[in-house]
Amino acid sequence: MEKRNTIQRQLIFNAVSELDIHATAEQVYEYVTIKHPTISKATVYRNLNQMAESGDLLNIGNFCGQTHYDHNLHNHHHFVCKSCRKVFDIELDFAKVYSELEHFGFDDLNIGFTGICNECK
Repeated sequence: MEKRNTIQRQLIFNAVSELDIHATAEQVYEYVTIKHPTISKATVYRNLNQMAESGDLLNIGNFCGQTHYDHNLHNHHHFVCKSCRKVFDIELDFAKVYSELEHFGFDDLNIGFTGICNECK
């Protein structure tokens, strides 16, 4: 399936990048409607899913009942604060873990951490 770079798609991608908060679809929708008030919620959700499927964005999973998206495509992991629900990037070297799993032929590793962030302690 050929992906088209529509104005809506670019606005949605820019919103995820500019928000830089591991945004939910709802947060992206609210941000995009500021610049493009006629965009539908369905268009935002559909494009987020398509961009995640094509590898243009990461669907980093469901935290606190909502799916979150990340524009940071390099290999990293996430920490979710159970108090404020913010999602933080975690830059850890899992080289040994990767090397241990190589013989399984895995293609993705998603490690998530939960706890209380420094601001909420």
